[in-house]
Amino acid sequence: MIQSNPLVSVIIPVYNGESYIAEAIKSVLAQTYQPVEIIVVDDGSEDGTAEIARSFEDVKYIYQVNQGHGQAKNTGIEAANGFYIAFIDADDLWEASKLSLQISVFQNDPQVGYVICEVKNFLDPGTELDSHIKITDFERNFPGYLPSALVVSRKTFELVGIFNPRLRDANDSDWFFRAKDSGIKQAIVNKVLVRRRVHRSNLSHLRERDSQPVRELMQSVRESVKRKQENKKG
Repeated sequence: MIQSNPLVSVIIPVYNGESYIAEAIKSVLAQTYQPVEIIVVDDGSEDGTAEIARSFEDVKYIYQVNQGHGQAKNTGIEAANGFYIAFIDADDLWEASKLSLQISVFQNDPQVGYVICEVKNFLDPGTELDSHIKITDFERNFPGYLPSALVVSRKTFELVGIFNPRLRDANDSDWFFRAKDSGIKQAIVNKVLVRRRVHRSNLSHLRERDSQPVRELMQSVRESVKRKQENKKG
């Protein structure tokens, strides 16, 4: 039976995020939905991330030796007490109604295992775009198959499993593929509830055409196809 106002654990994996993490935390604290617990998992930062995160008394801070954001999310899941688990990257921002709207979806349909929402990119001031990146990428909304847009029931993690830490970059995509292949029911809130910041660091992934993120993504696609073929045989 679903509680009327279940606790939501919000996990913020971060590595050297001193420039943005305070804004991310504030956007979680501004949520109209309560109760919420905030867990910052510091993946071996060498800047002022720890000091900033610890300055918020409502934040639980966890430090780990650098292992990648997949393991950082898993560390947060292990420490979480919530009936539902949400994520926000340290450089992204939430609209105040995000959790309220997504949790209401669970409440209206107990069969739903995870809920995403729409996302809109915004360019961090001072960041220059390459010629092959279109300005239209910042004008359109898109379904958020990324952690900042995701809220998951704890039961779903028990069924699908946690993030694959061996995938340094595509562990998020891999999880979505596994959830879909497991037949878990997904829902989407057709409203922009996440603003995804594009800056010098994450823009570098778009510039690298033959990069590790691309190779890992293709590996996840191949494994998904293999699972579907095995399911048909079974």
